[in-house]
Amino acid sequence: MLRIGILASTRGTDMEAILKAIRDKKLNAEIVCVISNRKDAYALERARRNGIEAIFMDPKGKDPAEYDMEVAAELERRRVDLVLLIGYNRILSPQFVKKFRNRIMNIHPSLLPAFPGWDLNVHRAVLESGVKITGCTLHFVEEKMDAGPIILQKAVEVRDDDNEETLKKRVQEAEGEVLVEGIRLFQEGRIIVEHGKVKILRGGETKPPTNLSD
Repeated sequence: MLRIGILASTRGTDMEAILKAIRDKKLNAEIVCVISNRKDAYALERARRNGIEAIFMDPKGKDPAEYDMEVAAELERRRVDLVLLIGYNRILSPQFVKKFRNRIMNIHPSLLPAFPGWDLNVHRAVLESGVKITGCTLHFVEEKMDAGPIILQKAVEVRDDDNEETLKKRVQEAEGEVLVEGIRLFQEGRIIVEHGKVKILRGGETKPPTNLSD
């Protein structure tokens, strides 16, 4: 069974799609903990309501790398196989990225490399640009923000009557689908990274889903 650890700073809405997939036996996985840098993050309450360990870790007064290593220690203590960033508003230190290389996935609310950034700011930029298609991107995390190898993307139409909230809601639906698919592919050993790009193997072409960068 795949052991998942989630880092979240806001509501952790995308967690619901993962939980549903686990309940429906579409994923052989368990969310073992949710860690947040914000005590009031609803993601922690969402975790508690689903019987998942919820951990607040206060970054105040700590060097970013020191804080990240404390988070890493909590994940390792729980034998986490895959780290998911769901609305996590911190940039991970190089030390953390190195420790979990190609085992950290981030879900981003646009079709990267277009519209990097954070939450509603991304949707606002999409609407202001006049593009007709946006979407979401699941990617491995590297040292540079929103720039790791892309695993999966899903397109979402931008409607004429959209505002930031309506667009965000539809993109989040796509995010849930992409996350579930990405977790499944990871567990099946069908994701490899070659020369900074993701290759998804066909069924029967699997490799072990650990130490993917070796």
